Amino acid sequence: MKQKAPTLEMVAAHAGVSRATVSRVVNGAPTVNPEVAETVRRSIDALNYVPNRAARSLASHRSQSIALVVPETANKVFADPFFASVIQGVAMELSPTDYTLNMIIESESQAPKTRRYLMGGNVDGVLVISHHFGDRSWEAISDTLPVVFGGRPLDRGDVEHYYVDIDNVAAARMGVQRLVDLGRKHVATIAGPQDMPPGVDRLQGWRECLVAAGLEPGPAEAGDFTSESGLEAMERILATDQPIDALFAANDQMAIGAYTALRRAGLRVPEDVAVVGFDDSYFSASVDPPLTTVRQPLVGMGATMARTLVQLIEGRDASRATILDAGLVVRTSA
Repeated sequence: MKQKAPTLEMVAAHAGVSRATVSRVVNGAPTVNPEVAETVRRSIDALNYVPNRAARSLASHRSQSIALVVPETANKVFADPFFASVIQGVAMELSPTDYTLNMIIESESQAPKTRRYLMGGNVDGVLVISHHFGDRSWEAISDTLPVVFGGRPLDRGDVEHYYVDIDNVAAARMGVQRLVDLGRKHVATIAGPQDMPPGVDRLQGWRECLVAAGLEPGPAEAGDFTSESGLEAMERILATDQPIDALFAANDQMAIGAYTALRRAGLRVPEDVAVVGFDDSYFSASVDPPLTTVRQPLVGMGATMARTLVQLIEGRDASRATILDAGLVVRTSA
């Protein structure tokens, strides 16, 4: 004979508390005495009680699902360790909760379908990473759902979005200052896309640092944060025939692409051209030579985004703008 599944009432009887108290513990209410909550959790474990997610969703009018939207191509997402690190942080933060994470890789042609899905009651909130300038559709979605961005949105319109970021201008200045302190006088840059906040801010930080040091900014070319674009941008910089003894790249992937172009031109890193990247991606320590880079806490960014979104979904106070600390990781490329 099949054993009856444990119920909320059975947990309450086992723990010696009311059914309402068990319900509050199951739903994560902060008003339950910690000792009582621990007693209830022990009873839940002892009875192998599994909350009825469907019933809870109906009662709370929630789907218990969160969407992570990446407005990029699949090739770019799976080739760039930036995304893996942020997603890891999101997943770790949501793991002990009852929220299920849905990842949506959204090319431009899929945007209308994604918007319909998000606004159709399928999710309780949205995380967005790699946001591009000019996409105003998030303003309409923000009227319906909580939205948290990874990175400061460029095009805010009349909406003050929630976001988690670093100070990209100051972080870029930190990386360029390393090159200045090494005595380099001709510092070029491979900037990120100028329709994205990191691309705009890191270019600004590069320029500000050089001007403050009394140096003329070197040639600047933009890439799209891929290693291929870094190679091509470096080739364009070299083709200008301007003197170059250092390079600041707006992410590690473009810095690694620049390595290839420099080697093809017979230039050595760091002897001829010192190189500083950005992100401290997991492969930056294993390239030859190991890459000096600005570290941003990508896993922490993902975790903070998820935590902020859950706070908004559950009606709790949350910081509108959370700025995390960046740091310089010195290796042998600069």
